[in-house]
Amino acid sequence: MRILAISGSARRNSTNTAMLRAIRAIAPSDIEVSIFDGVGRLPVFSPDLEGEWLPEVVRDFIDVIAQSDGVIIASPEYVRSIPGGLKNAIDWLVSGDEIVHKPIALLHASHRGDDMLAGLRTVLATITDRFAGDIFLRLPLMKLEPAEVFKAVEAAENHSSGAGLSSGILGLLHGRQQDRLRSARCIIAPPSAGRSRMPSFREACAE
Repeated sequence: MRILAISGSARRNSTNTAMLRAIRAIAPSDIEVSIFDGVGRLPVFSPDLEGEWLPEVVRDFIDVIAQSDGVIIASPEYVRSIPGGLKNAIDWLVSGDEIVHKPIALLHASHRGDDMLAGLRTVLATITDRFAGDIFLRLPLMKLEPAEVFKAVEAAENHSSGAGLSSGILGLLHGRQQDRLRSARCIIAPPSAGRSRMPSFREACAE
């Protein structure tokens, strides 16, 4: 199975991109995760550039979408909204059918950004009929360096979280465990005052 992981950040040392790389490293062996971190390289969308005038870099992006079995997206929040680069990338997909029936799930690398997430959920639910709104992984990784992000996600406390997300998408693709997927909203919050460790996926995702 091929999963395309899209980073909504154009920053070289993006926390969200680092999170996706860590998820790729811990994904089950039967799931191949490819990362697209090139939203900053796509030209500004224009209907005049579609069809025979489609830029090669955009065609390559659309092709990897078409070849994937599902998509996961991790994005920062800019001015309480979807980053322009990510929205622009989505705009390039609207006139085609590559994304219409593609399962999509969200990840988020911060305890903030709810306004952006709300807007992104609305957009994704519009462009695909298989947006998995109840599959959602949030980790408090802000201000961590990429190596620290990798260690945090790969750590034993978080390992089942990443595997759980991949398994959730796998179940969605095969039409299994639908009741569980509808009820499992997975938010891994920072440790509380009375808790010294991060909660596990089982603890965080109420059935």
